[in-house]
Amino acid sequence: MNLVKLIKLPRFDEDCGDLVVIEAKSNNVPFRIRRIFNVRSPINSIRGKHAHRNCTQFFICTNGSIEVKCDNGVEVQKFILNKSNLGLLVLPGVWAEQKYIQENTVLTVLCDQRYAEDDYIREYEEFLNFVNS
Repeated sequence: MNLVKLIKLPRFDEDCGDLVVIEAKSNNVPFRIRRIFNVRSPINSIRGKHAHRNCTQFFICTNGSIEVKCDNGVEVQKFILNKSNLGLLVLPGVWAEQKYIQENTVLTVLCDQRYAEDDYIREYEEFLNFVNS
């Protein structure tokens, strides 16, 4: 699926922990960051369940483990995010669902757009019409 890409972020391991670097307009986040939010949810919760018309997103599981299911209307692919230095770039036109598979999981999402309700496609049939038009 060419609308989704796993990207390894630079991580620096030290005796007292590690540091993960995220920089906009670099090789790891190829867009200007306009919005950042964190999502926490109970184990086995499924979040997302929508696509975007214009917004590009970059998912990073900063704590715990999450399964991201991506659907471009033809192909479905699943990704496990469980390392703080592994991000998933999701372009517009991808239906994404996130399943929280470990307690205390935190998903950090970086976006290239500010929040706009009309950018969201929340009904799967509408999504299929969007990607097939």
